[in-house]
Amino acid sequence: MLGTYNYDQIIRKTVIGFGTLFNNLEIRRYNDDNTTYQRMKVPLAYGPRSKFLARLTEQPELGRPNAISLPRMSFEMNGISYDPGRKQSPINYTTYGGDATKGVKKTFVPVPYNLGFELSVITRTQEDSLQIVEQILPTFQPSFNLSIKLVEEANIIKDIPIILNNVSFVDDYDGDFSDRRTIIWTLDFQVKTYIYGPTTDVGFIKKAITKEYSTTNIESPGRYRKYQVTPKAKIDKNADNVIDAIDDSLLVPGDDFGFNETASFFEDV
Repeated sequence: MLGTYNYDQIIRKTVIGFGTLFNNLEIRRYNDDNTTYQRMKVPLAYGPRSKFLARLTEQPELGRPNAISLPRMSFEMNGISYDPGRKQSPINYTTYGGDATKGVKKTFVPVPYNLGFELSVITRTQEDSLQIVEQILPTFQPSFNLSIKLVEEANIIKDIPIILNNVSFVDDYDGDFSDRRTIIWTLDFQVKTYIYGPTTDVGFIKKAITKEYSTTNIESPGRYRKYQVTPKAKIDKNADNVIDAIDDSLLVPGDDFGFNETASFFEDV
């Protein structure tokens, strides 16, 4: 089993999908008469919050236009764990269309995993932070479903719940109380995704056989009759002006076909 290459980029897609939820937030600045004089889209980046704080600490004037500025947001995946509560029977599988030579493909049920994410909101003023947080919190009650195409080849789309577990904030400042430096809001999320294994090819069913027994005694069933069905071509597949068994063997999914039916008389077992 191990060694069969399979990479559907599921975790990567989940990370991108999570970040996309927060990449269009903005803040607005108002005049005394409540008219808007500035609208600013809040930058979002993947990475640990500590890196941005370290730069702000080392260079307090990074708020200049030609450098990193606040407000901004960052997020990162900080954990992954198996979710036994969503486990399904491992023998179940899903089939989907293949090509004309290998038939359909099969993939077993996915394995449920929970991914942990931390979203940080870093601002200089309380007003900016509240504007950002109040755009996020109403969306999660406490979860929000995000549709993600987990397996491109099989066109498997799942609604992935994103659950907001915790919200906290810290005022970090130097100097007196009027000299606020950074305000940090931390939002902890859990994303319930699925990870799929490799796909395998499933051959065509080209023959069906049924045996009819005269009794229900398994140990001594007595007499039986065999009934067999195979696909029958309706067109000359090999262009030899004859529709025969060779044409039957050349059938592929999507072809129009009939049936060859044969039944034997009762025989003693």
